[in-house]
Amino acid sequence: MRLRSLLFVPGDRPERMKTALQRGADALIIDLEDAVALQSKPMAREMTAAFLRSAKRQAKLFVRVNALDSGLLDGDLAAVVAAGPDALVLPKAEGAASVQALSARAPGIPILPIATETPSAIFEIGSYRAVGNLILGLTWGAEDLPAAIGARSAREPDGRLTPPYEMVRSLTLFAAHAAGVEAIDTIYPAFGDLKGASDYAARARRDGFTGMMAVHPTQVCVINEAFTATAEELAEAQAIVNAFTANPDQGALGFHGRMIDAPHLRQAKRLLQSVEK
Repeated sequence: MRLRSLLFVPGDRPERMKTALQRGADALIIDLEDAVALQSKPMAREMTAAFLRSAKRQAKLFVRVNALDSGLLDGDLAAVVAAGPDALVLPKAEGAASVQALSARAPGIPILPIATETPSAIFEIGSYRAVGNLILGLTWGAEDLPAAIGARSAREPDGRLTPPYEMVRSLTLFAAHAAGVEAIDTIYPAFGDLKGASDYAARARRDGFTGMMAVHPTQVCVINEAFTATAEELAEAQAIVNAFTANPDQGALGFHGRMIDAPHLRQAKRLLQSVEK
């Protein structure tokens, strides 16, 4: 499943859902949690279920349900599971146990946990590799966690993450790869700053993330561009593979003025395989 861009859409705004389908995102995350006021949740469930049943699947359709301990999850699942979401996004996840608990209530539906929204969750990030068969990726957030601990912000005035949240981002990245699933970076909240979003997405790909969430349709294009290999990158990757194929007895080779070895070959193959998804 290709997941470069995942666009949030409020679950009580069906007109936005229809529009969002046309914006080129690989997945929509229809939100029944934070984007919907408590009194509007029953209506949002009905609207979300109706959209899931009627929409042309131009993008994968995920649903962010409410947290396990919210008292709202059963109502969410009763409304949307039968409508066939492509995945459930689980907020306030706290490791493998949370995934197993949701999977038991919605068997067969892949899960995308948001892995860093509570202090306890940080200490469970490594456990996701035990449930790699139940999750399609791992992502994180920089909003709920600072609120949970009384931090003033997760970001510097220029938008950069502060050190505690850089650590959380890194832990999520490595936990996703340890579990063998997609590593999805968090949102870039300043939706009017497309240059900043593009730079953030490019950094995410550089660091090893495979996709990124979006809060506004205008961000989708720059995210997709950042996570799409260029023709030059693909040509170089193929040339590296060809070089090792032509020299099967050599562990290291000279290539365009630099030395390459097994890690470079693995990286080249991974890039080529990503295009085939």
